[in-house]
Amino acid sequence: MCDDEQRQRPARVDEADCGDRCCARTETVIADARRRSLQRRVRWLVGATISYNVIEAVVAISAGAAASSTALIGFGLDSVIEVASAAAVAWQFAGSDPEARERTALKVIAVSFFALALYVTVESVRSLLGAEAADHSTAGIVVASLSLLIMPLLSYAQRRAGRELGSASAVADSKQTLLCTYLSGVLLLGLVLNSFLGWWWADPLVGLVIAAAAVNEGRQAWRGEHCC
Repeated sequence: MCDDEQRQRPARVDEADCGDRCCARTETVIADARRRSLQRRVRWLVGATISYNVIEAVVAISAGAAASSTALIGFGLDSVIEVASAAAVAWQFAGSDPEARERTALKVIAVSFFALALYVTVESVRSLLGAEAADHSTAGIVVASLSLLIMPLLSYAQRRAGRELGSASAVADSKQTLLCTYLSGVLLLGLVLNSFLGWWWADPLVGLVIAAAAVNEGRQAWRGEHCC
């Protein structure tokens, strides 16, 4: 009787060990599937961000050139940089090892921010020192208003997916999208003040605000401080 019990015990232990291993494998499979799902979501959001910002950049830069608006051109260039930023994140997640590419993607995002800040600062100072004042721009007001509505939604979705994935570059890109929201509000205010109150200096001041925000976000991206 005792021998029978001893023979049965190892079998029960083996079954328990097998159960633990099976549970561990199942959890790993679920975690991998969740990660792949999040990566697909990030790629989809990046694609949506690129598509919208290409349109936004074309309209803003064209309208800014027509109205001699430094702020509007700077806003359009910020959209170009958002496209570059989103493309860097898309490149990162297109590889088999996204984590290995993250630092490079963050550097690209940071340099893009710094380039934007330099250009907008120079043009804003030129405007304040006596260059041509900006004209009214209906197209600029429309694109700024639309961005104020669309960009917060894209930014929230990107940031949530990036944090769940633990990706600093995806979170950094969401911050860039959120920056576009803030800049949309500031730009809209400057365009309205210039158009309806004749405050020509509001346009270059908005440009300087855009530049300062870009420098701050660039520094955070360079240091990898966006996550999580």
